[in-house]
Amino acid sequence: MEQGIVITKCLKEDVAAAVAARPHDRTFIITDDTTRRLCLPLISGTRGLEGADVISIHPGDAHKDIESLTHVWTELGRLGATRHSCVINLGGGMVTDLGGFAASTFKRGVDFINIPTTLLSMVDASVGGKTGINFNGLKNEVGVFNNARRVIIDTSFLKTSDRENLLSGYAEMLKHGLLNGDPAWAVLLTYDIESPDLERLSALVADSIAVKERIVSLDPHEEGLRKALNLGHTIGHAFESHALSVGRPILHGYAVAYGLTCELYLSCVKTGFPEGKLRQTATFVREHYGTPAVSCKDYDALIELMRHDKKNTGTDINFTLLADTGDIRTDRTATPDEIKEALDFIREGL
Repeated sequence: MEQGIVITKCLKEDVAAAVAARPHDRTFIITDDTTRRLCLPLISGTRGLEGADVISIHPGDAHKDIESLTHVWTELGRLGATRHSCVINLGGGMVTDLGGFAASTFKRGVDFINIPTTLLSMVDASVGGKTGINFNGLKNEVGVFNNARRVIIDTSFLKTSDRENLLSGYAEMLKHGLLNGDPAWAVLLTYDIESPDLERLSALVADSIAVKERIVSLDPHEEGLRKALNLGHTIGHAFESHALSVGRPILHGYAVAYGLTCELYLSCVKTGFPEGKLRQTATFVREHYGTPAVSCKDYDALIELMRHDKKNTGTDINFTLLADTGDIRTDRTATPDEIKEALDFIREGL
């Protein structure tokens, strides 16, 4: 099923149109406790949402788990959801990932609409059809590919976003810029994400989504080209899972930013990525995201987490690397010693 993406200036009108596009017997809104308080009022009174039941889960990636998923399934059943119902996921990436998975599996699948409320979910999590939960200490270990019927993006939600969450989403935009080529990458390195012009950011969001849409449309189930979107994520997910395991969780985009630096280092060593562009990108990451809180004593644990990555084949750790911005090389491998060099690079500076 194709995914309709709407970058809206009239949120209630576009939500009403999305709900009315197909007949439903019941409508359910999945939020977390934060978006229920801050974002749900922005769609209250929308035509078609009269009488919609709200199912709320605890916020934060630590709650993107089987317990929260079971809670959503239980509430959908208790409140009388059927295969002809519609689920609206209102929130950040945790909500759209988990809510999309719940909707995709309840009664073998009900319609769902994503309304992302963070920059990360706008440019990444809510777009492209990946749904899922964390399981057994691993990121997104269980899930399905299934497109939302509509994704409605309103950057006015970002007016109240804090610096860290804006930067978290911006890391995925930086990844898309690296995949797209020099002009897109250069614009992202010069845009002032610390004091964002939201109108300009809306245009950059549209450009970023277009990169992901183009790649996903050519490879919806990650059999080839879509692996490009994993740039920064093999090492990034290891940083993220490790931080969670030691009780110091970090935002997904921060982990991706660190992963991009490491994997561009591997790209420089293994596929000829220009050293100057590596250093420009690494400087941007260091200035905005700092450095990961790991030491060389953590390297073996990080590499073990990388071995569990879903992209791997056999015993090899699989990476997406770049020969240059826009010049993508999927299915590349690196040895543990090469990975440790990349980890040294991000920890010890330029």
